[in-house]
Amino acid sequence: MGKEGVHNLGSKADFDSALSEPGLMVLDCFATWFSNTYTDTRFYKLDVDEIPDVAQELSVRAMPTFIIFKDGQKVGEVVGANPTALEAAIKQNVAA
Repeated sequence: MGKEGVHNLGSKADFDSALSEPGLMVLDCFATWFSNTYTDTRFYKLDVDEIPDVAQELSVRAMPTFIIFKDGQKVGEVVGANPTALEAAIKQNVAA
């Protein structure tokens, strides 16, 4: 695996291979179950390095940051890895 960029791991073998390489490795873990549970909600990922103007417009200062929009308006934000807070924010705005 090349050293530049972010690499997607698609299998245990990919993970094992990446882990066996010498040097520092950072693993960004995420799950898709929210999108499977809240099927009437759209989920997107934004790479702040690829689209810095949007990150700046949204004042993204920490990773991860989850911003919730409804009908084009920002209605919530969860900063940090807090699945309980994220699910609460989703539930609150799905029902609203």
